[in-house]
Amino acid sequence: MSITHDKEFKMALAGLPIEQQRQVAVAFCRRVLDLSHDVRVKTALESAARADITEAELLMAAHAAHAARVDSYAQCGSDAGWTAQAGHFVAKAAQACVRIAVPGENIAWEAAMQARLARTCQTVAEGLGTENTEAREQYRILETFLQS
Repeated sequence: MSITHDKEFKMALAGLPIEQQRQVAVAFCRRVLDLSHDVRVKTALESAARADITEAELLMAAHAAHAARVDSYAQCGSDAGWTAQAGHFVAKAAQACVRIAVPGENIAWEAAMQARLARTCQTVAEGLGTENTEAREQYRILETFLQS
């Protein structure tokens, strides 16, 4: 299956069981993890990547990711740079990975969109504008996952 646009991408993600959505979401987040310097984000992703994670562990990871997101938001005041904004979006992506999802929720889509925002902040910070290839990389990640 070749994914060429977001409609196909979102539908493919929605068709996955939540456990598989979580695994793909973690892969999306790992691509932008270097944009966050908060150990709680990394720890939450490490937890989310475990196939045997319990609901209690997910809740603990969700609390840590939430705290990292709130702290990063507080650091993104009116005079914050694009790099700080990128870290905030990585924390939001990680938070999606460890969310206790309700039926019909697409946590992988949420993580993907937040990861794209993080990458866009990075490219703006580097003076490269808003063009980035994160979506194509996410399509590739999902295609590889579906083939395995």
